[in-house]
Amino acid sequence: MTQHRWTAVDDYFTTLLTPHDEALDAALRESDAAGLPQIAVAPNQGKLLQLLAEIQGARRILEIGTLGGYSTIWLGRALPDDGYLLTLEASAAHAEVARANLARAGLPQAEVRTGPALDTLAKLVAEGAEPFDLVFIDADKPNNPHYLERALQLTRPGSLIVGDNVVREGEIIDADSTDPKIQGVRSFLELIATHPRLTGTALQTVGSKGYDGFSLARVTS
Repeated sequence: MTQHRWTAVDDYFTTLLTPHDEALDAALRESDAAGLPQIAVAPNQGKLLQLLAEIQGARRILEIGTLGGYSTIWLGRALPDDGYLLTLEASAAHAEVARANLARAGLPQAEVRTGPALDTLAKLVAEGAEPFDLVFIDADKPNNPHYLERALQLTRPGSLIVGDNVVREGEIIDADSTDPKIQGVRSFLELIATHPRLTGTALQTVGSKGYDGFSLARVTS
């Protein structure tokens, strides 16, 4: 199998199962025009996030890592009218693009907060924020275990925590890697495996984004 075939299959799934959506297309165009890295989730992965949020019955969603807001739109569309989505972005420039994209998509339930995510998460914990039903972690990988620890303080039994980019093109199995991204994801997965309040798994994927994968963890207590 080749990258060309993986992309072709993703294109088939997207064409068949994901209706054309101008707001989502515009979010990608505007992100590209602003020079943002082309690392947003694929359309079928975005639809998976929406379905997970809908299955979860999520009314409050936390996203760590906004980029241009493409995945935020998918998640936001799963919310009821009185729902709320908070997405955290370190870059002020990226956040500006995301806010415009979310406004174009008609998602007033979505709020973008700018700054280091760990600082914002600490403030949410200190404020006693209402628990989130779903957390999507897709930011700087060295901090993944810290994001997970904070997510556990901001969720409840039954909440779902999704982690993106956990396979790292297979390099995740290299325990001796000196790449902080690899070590961050390894620590993140080990925390899911050993934490008494979590049960989870991780899956490998191939597609238009290459060889990667994601994790799912449910808060049990």
